[in-house]
Amino acid sequence: MKPVRLPASATSALPRWGLWALGLLYILPGLIGRDPWKNDDASSFGIMWTMAHGGLDTWLAPQIAGLPLPGESPLTFWIGAICIKVFGWLLGDPLAARLSTIIFFLIGSLSVWYATYLLGRRTEAQPLRLAFGGQPEPKDFGRTLADGAFLIYLGCLGLLLHSHETTAKSLQMSLVAYAIYLAIRLFDSRTIAQGTSAPAPTTDSVRSAALLGMTLGLLTLTRGFGVPVTVFIGLSFLAIFRQKSLVKHLLLVTLPAAVIISGAWFLAGYCLLPESHSFTFWSNQHLRQFGWPSLHAAAYYFKYGIWFAWPAWPFAGWAVYAWRQQRKTLHIALPLAIFISLTVMILLMPRPDEGVLLPLLPPLVILAAFGLPTMKRGAINAVDWFSVMTLSTCAAFIWIGWLAKETGWPAQIAKNAYKLAPGFKPGFNLTAVVIAILGSACWIMLVNWRLSRRPAVLWRAVVLSSGGVVLCWLLLMTLWLPWINYGKSYAGVAAQINAHLPSTSECVDTNVGPAQRASFAYFGNIPFSQLSQERCNILLFQDNNSLKFDDAAIKHAFSGRWKLLWSGRRPSDRDERFRLYQRVDN
Repeated sequence: MKPVRLPASATSALPRWGLWALGLLYILPGLIGRDPWKNDDASSFGIMWTMAHGGLDTWLAPQIAGLPLPGESPLTFWIGAICIKVFGWLLGDPLAARLSTIIFFLIGSLSVWYATYLLGRRTEAQPLRLAFGGQPEPKDFGRTLADGAFLIYLGCLGLLLHSHETTAKSLQMSLVAYAIYLAIRLFDSRTIAQGTSAPAPTTDSVRSAALLGMTLGLLTLTRGFGVPVTVFIGLSFLAIFRQKSLVKHLLLVTLPAAVIISGAWFLAGYCLLPESHSFTFWSNQHLRQFGWPSLHAAAYYFKYGIWFAWPAWPFAGWAVYAWRQQRKTLHIALPLAIFISLTVMILLMPRPDEGVLLPLLPPLVILAAFGLPTMKRGAINAVDWFSVMTLSTCAAFIWIGWLAKETGWPAQIAKNAYKLAPGFKPGFNLTAVVIAILGSACWIMLVNWRLSRRPAVLWRAVVLSSGGVVLCWLLLMTLWLPWINYGKSYAGVAAQINAHLPSTSECVDTNVGPAQRASFAYFGNIPFSQLSQERCNILLFQDNNSLKFDDAAIKHAFSGRWKLLWSGRRPSDRDERFRLYQRVDN
């Protein structure tokens, strides 16, 4: 028996303007008024910026100001570079590059919404019919579940930072969500309308299979072949056990389409840049990510997955349990098959990171949406109170910390804030404060509405979780953005290097990492050496206090005699340091 029994009043959908407003409040803060941040954000921007201002070789073989990155896949950077080309003159290159993150967010959120909507309309997902009628219509039920999935998607803690960075991780997750949507279209061989079923045309299956293959090919061009191969295997097993006729579509349409899309880049690179474009190096780089299952991978998966996928995983787990008698139905089997296959992939990684957890979110969120109709009232109230207490406390601490930073009281909190960012000078931003106050007022009104009216709609269990996450992010990216940007940007160091760089410098040798190279090239106009240049008279050297490279060691590592021109570091990083040298043995 189905575990869902609902009246039509429980499927009142959120207004469209409310969903769009919440999505904009989520994605826009953190994109405006900041520099590319340390590590992945800055290095990804560096590849996009190099492509936008470079030639064909930079588009086919990703690099940062002359530093080859043959292990990187290009799709994310193509999109960012196009945004720089089109909008860079108006918005500046960093902000123009971050427009790509809005595109990625739209792809992911719309895919999750429509995938849940299609599954929620299916006959086997509908609630039990009530004795005297009044059950929801299939479209209304699917739309309400889709709204709930969107709210859960916004509330996932692991998505928050990565969705605002110009990295391939967010695009990969969004394409996984789109692949799930296309897989639903492929497996859904019947079109549901007004509660009845009619055979779907064969051309729809072929079209969906081809689009699915193209999406898997684009996934390969995003972060390698690990995720697309895993998704393909998961869907193939599902087709074998559920709908064997679709195996032919996957093998004869989906797989060739994926190979053609991903192979076009390799073929173009091999024909046009045979020396700098190596498929062997790229494939080996991604193959080295996998090995035998390990306790380290399992520990990482459970340790970080618990908070990374909150609040999706409790609802998803409950959905699997509540629908256990209907576990072969598409709305449970399909997202569960992809989730399990991706989990196996992660357990085969000797050194997993947060990026490999992101593709788990779309199937988890879709599963979680089907847990909403079966949640008990007590469990929903517990989730609500946990969200209210936890997120309201976080918001209060953000406000208190900002007041301390601006006024010096409480003194200990202010001292700790400036200890982490020595040299930071506070400045009052009226616009940011007004936005933060309005956001806090909306949160108070939302909490009052939810706790006083106790609406019976399905998405009531997650509206506070997503709203609280959006509020905390909004407060951080308005009140604390200058402080965070001061600690994570290399712009200040780049300006100092540029000021001490001899005017006659034609090239600079360096050992800095990709993020630093990108920041120094953009903010400091540092002319870093290319592969074709044999020797430069300027050296920018990066080390840290634990290594303690002295001038003699540098002379040994970089043959010649060197004169120190400048040394410095970011004020917020006490370990990292940079030194600028000029060759004196010419």
